[in-house]
Amino acid sequence: MYDIQKVRDDFPILSRQVYGKKLVYLDNSATTQKPREVVDAIAGEYYSVNANVHRGVHFLSQKATELHEEARRVVAEYIGAPSPSDIVFTRGATEGLNLVAATFGEAFMKEGDEVIVSEMEHHSNIVPWQLLADRKGIKIRVIPISDEGELMMDEYERLFNSRTRIVSVTHISNVLGTVNPVKRLAEIAHAHGVPILIDGAQSAPHTRINVQEMDCDFYAFSGHKVYGPTGIGVLYGKAEWLDRLPPYQGGGEMIKNVHFSHTEYEDAPLKFEAGTPDYVGTHALAVALEYVQKLGLENIESYEHSLLTYATERLKAIPGMRIYGEAPDKAAVISFTVGKIHPLDLGTLLDRFGIAIRTGHHCAQPLMERMGVQSMARASFALYNTSGEIDTLCDAIERVRHMF
Repeated sequence: MYDIQKVRDDFPILSRQVYGKKLVYLDNSATTQKPREVVDAIAGEYYSVNANVHRGVHFLSQKATELHEEARRVVAEYIGAPSPSDIVFTRGATEGLNLVAATFGEAFMKEGDEVIVSEMEHHSNIVPWQLLADRKGIKIRVIPISDEGELMMDEYERLFNSRTRIVSVTHISNVLGTVNPVKRLAEIAHAHGVPILIDGAQSAPHTRINVQEMDCDFYAFSGHKVYGPTGIGVLYGKAEWLDRLPPYQGGGEMIKNVHFSHTEYEDAPLKFEAGTPDYVGTHALAVALEYVQKLGLENIESYEHSLLTYATERLKAIPGMRIYGEAPDKAAVISFTVGKIHPLDLGTLLDRFGIAIRTGHHCAQPLMERMGVQSMARASFALYNTSGEIDTLCDAIERVRHMF
């Protein structure tokens, strides 16, 4: 494992107080806190090598370009991609999902064609396909889930037909914590000659990723959920798909030659990176990924699983507690309700104890409908959380419960 106190010391925000109470930050599925070295990397690049990339022959531009492209190599290594050229930098998982929906939809889908998603998807993996449905008349097919929060794989196989063009599904549910069998999902899709896009926003921070082993065609994740800065993300694509997809946006950086009669585009990944990239963000993301790798993803996954097990036992002992999502293979996320206490009231009162959790529909309203609720409370854990913080959460929930 690793020294949890030493790790916590790397995150200055964890030592602050909220309303006179020690901060207990349990909203990591929404965003993670940043280690000192990530923040230092951002400041250091602005202070020492700030210059636009790929365009200048001067020293600063060359150095900034080296950091930017080295970040692409670090990302490729982190997710097991064959080549850095398979890595497209985006603003986050949301833009990566939108990029595929827009470009794949433009090139390979027409009216009546179908995309398969699941009932547990984040809005970021629903709305882009709905926009495409509005533009081109495609249809969205939905994989149902069980009461425990698992995909119904038999139903998934039955959704395929001659009009199925792509599958787009989350790796780990941001609400239920369910870890989906993405390798099997990909096998089934490919057996039908269909590519698969994986939303990895919740998996990249918590488990070892190897896109070649899972054999996905696309994989998207966000930097800010894996201890990196906000506004930066990654889309991995198999080279054969990135070569076939049209550009997502137009502008500088993504062109070879521009004439009023025609334009020649750069090869991937630059073809999808119009304009000045967040080259400071890419470097800081690389620093964050190296921080995670230094701790060891296997260590992180094991530690977070111990937190999940402990939190589940403690929470289940609270009268009126209902936990949503109890799949056997589950990440360190617990969504719940307590009796008739509205999640918003619960979250507001817990905040007064210095405890940060998430409340609401978690950008997954169709999943809320499936579970028969409008909202839930959610505690999500990260590599720096402790069993003591779980005790603080449970004790505070008990106090709130007695208030009601």
